[in-house]
Amino acid sequence: MSDEKKLAIIATKGTLDWAYPPFILASTAAALGYETEIFFTFYGLQLLKKKLDLKVSPLGNPGMPMPMPVPVLVQALPGMQSMMTMMMKKKMASKGVADLTDLRDLCVEAEVKMVACQMTVDLFEMDTSDFISEVEYAGAASFFEFAGDADICLYI
Repeated sequence: MSDEKKLAIIATKGTLDWAYPPFILASTAAALGYETEIFFTFYGLQLLKKKLDLKVSPLGNPGMPMPMPVPVLVQALPGMQSMMTMMMKKKMASKGVADLTDLRDLCVEAEVKMVACQMTVDLFEMDTSDFISEVEYAGAASFFEFAGDADICLYI
């Protein structure tokens, strides 16, 4: 039995704000010596695309800090998603938060295993040539093999 700790993450979200947690946690765990695997399923598969064009959705996100309260009806107006995305990117840049592509590359360098859910890829008829080359493809059963022995399992 190995003394190496393991971290298993399930990434299900495909928005800019939800893209950071799996990559930050995975890269940190890998730096601390954890064997780390991220299982990307449903909308989380967007995080594996070569060209990341992720947006922030203000709708259904009441915890999003805003300079002033914005009613839900206003959040639904055309252009609000683009504006919120621009605001979030500007805020992250001003605070020195790493670019998402850089974080993902850091995970690749740290040998974080990135697994795309084959069932979801097939379901949405996704073109795997759109994904980074380091992606592996497997089903949920394969993830359970790893997660069953993990010290920490996170659903993001």
